[in-house]
Amino acid sequence: MATKRRSTRRVTAKRRPPRRPAARRTTAAPPLLQALPITTRPQSTFDFCRALIRDVPDFPRPGIVYKDITPLLAIPRALHIVLDGIAERFIGEHIDAIVGIEARGFIFGGALAARLNASFVPVRKPGKLPAAVDRIEFATEYSRDSLEMHKGSLREEARVVVVDDVLATGGTAKAAADLVHLQGGYVIAYAFVVELGFLGGRERLLPTRVESCIAY
Repeated sequence: MATKRRSTRRVTAKRRPPRRPAARRTTAAPPLLQALPITTRPQSTFDFCRALIRDVPDFPRPGIVYKDITPLLAIPRALHIVLDGIAERFIGEHIDAIVGIEARGFIFGGALAARLNASFVPVRKPGKLPAAVDRIEFATEYSRDSLEMHKGSLREEARVVVVDDVLATGGTAKAAADLVHLQGGYVIAYAFVVELGFLGGRERLLPTRVESCIAY
């Protein structure tokens, strides 16, 4: 009896082409944007705002003429002019935080932080902040005082602009800067609505950049 021969066909597997190594993802930071040229408005732009600031004699003590900015705050156009006038000077710069000094520094500092997409950090008088604080004592044009800032408000090497309504002798602004330095930050500039140049505050804050809108 004849037996059928089983065919032994060899099946060869198809070879897959070798895989190309996957491209590595780079974690390098994107190149920094070049800062746009700073456009400072001419001083005449602020004449409308200057006309709204009123002098109050013998406040807060006899012999002092107080520059009252509340009439300026009451006019939306004037408020926009000073806020935009400060913000334009920092367009294209890397700013992590605006530090506003109690109390009118909160008005301008908060609005400026929103315009520059930065965080807002309040600096207050003693006993006003609820959590643990850093504290600095300093001399003002009138007396001795203290300022406080919440611990951990700024990350290490944060780039900060200190903001207040008026630059007088510079003592309060300098104290706020000392709080920034305590937390490892850098003050890249100070910004004010009004500067009383005859009191020498700018010289006290140099060599750090000082910006103001209305000078006396």
